[in-house]
Parts: sequence; structure tokens; C-alpha cells
Amino acid sequence: MWLAQVVPAGPSDMVSRMLAAWGLMAFCVIVHATGVTSAVGWLRRHEAPQDRLGSWLWLFVRLSGWIVLLHVIEITAWALVYAGGGAMPGLQPALYFSAVTYTTTGYGDLVLPEGWQLVGAIEALTGILMCGWSTGFFFAIVSRMHKR
Repeated sequence: MWLAQVVPAGPSDMVSRMLAAWGLMAFCVIVHATGVTSAVGWLRRHEAPQDRLGSWLWLFVRLSGWIVLLHVIEITAWALVYAGGGAMPGLQPALYFSAVTYTTTGYGDLVLPEGWQLVGAIEALTGILMCGWSTGFFFAIVSRMHKR
């Protein structure tokens, strides 16, 4: 697979893995920035609900779905590198490991092989940042709701 060439499976190639992790972090920032900007544009084009709780709830459900989709895209990108680079035995365990790492749940039932651990740590830091960004976005929407 082409990812195995980009991110070699040998433990001695830490630099390649760190560059891949940095690229994945940058990808996550781009996905999140694009997605949040798109959501802000959508909110500006559509009139915000007045004082009806049901309308605000429906807005939050739609925004939550959109934000979760962004996170799933980001988690999948990390999983593809783990599976393609030989750090996980296949895509399904890589997706599971990536989701657990990105969300900092950290069950520990799957672990990365030696030489990959820092990549997992960078994913966890990236996940914290992206989840914090999402939380800040929701806080801004709730603040807007209270101003009305």
C-alpha cells in the first residue's frame, strides 16, 4: 500500500512518522476550519430561531451532526495511516484505536507498536484541540441564543 512507503513500518524512521503526524494534524485543522466556517456561513444565511426552544434544539442537533461528521473524517484520516503504515492489523481496529485515542478515552486494549507511540500522542493532542474548538463553537452559538 502507498502509505507504507510514506510512513515506513520500521521503528528507526521516527522522522517520517512525525512528519506524517504533523501532516495529519494540519489536515485536521483544515477540515475543522473549513467545516466550522461552512457552519457559520450556513447560520448567517438562515435566520436564527426566535424564542422557540424546539427550533433551537433542532439547530443544535443539526450542528452537532455536522461537527461529529468533521471529527469522524479526522479520525478516519489517522486510522488510514495506522492501517496503511502497518501500525494496526486492519482498518476496523485502526478506526477503533484512532477514535479512542482522538477522544482521549484510551482504553488500552489496542496499542501502537514501538516507534508509533508518539504518533498516537500527537493524535490525542490534536483531538483535544479539535474537540476544544468544537466546544468553543457551540459556546458561541449558545451565547448568540442568549442575546436574543
